Amino acid sequence: MRGLKVAAGLLAALLLHVAGAEVWPYFPRAFDLFLVVLVLNSVDGDTLAGMLGGLAAGLLSDLLTGGPYGLFGFVDTILGYSSAFLAQRLVVRRLSTILVLLALAAAVQQALLISMALFLIPGSGLPALPWPFVKVGTAAVVGAVAYQVRRVALRGYGRWRSARSARLR
Repeated sequence: MRGLKVAAGLLAALLLHVAGAEVWPYFPRAFDLFLVVLVLNSVDGDTLAGMLGGLAAGLLSDLLTGGPYGLFGFVDTILGYSSAFLAQRLVVRRLSTILVLLALAAAVQQALLISMALFLIPGSGLPALPWPFVKVGTAAVVGAVAYQVRRVALRGYGRWRSARSARLR
């Protein structure tokens, strides 16, 4: 069941990524929806699920970026495991903590991607300056909004189920 939820989240991120890139060409530079899915997948603290979700999100990112294959897969696998590891040791059920975790994951992702590209890919340079910082901010905001929408939807679904079961008796 959990794998289906992660796959649905990655599919939604993929569709939004493709639609966003069609509407605004700079969308992939500003938003990383796959990072949001992998961090929100990892907040329950299951390191294996976080690592596998990070791998899937990274490989999807690799398919869409056109860069060296495996770069995002490697970095996002580390981030998925690390996010789940942090979630085991911190209380990550508050919106503020989710916001900080998403911003931290996006900052670490950008730092790892830039450093790996500089050291492993000959002739690669630094990305245009504002985009890594923009990506950190947008990942935090989009992830916090997605977390809050999910929380409100689950609360409404719980109320609907309890009202429905009360009527059935």
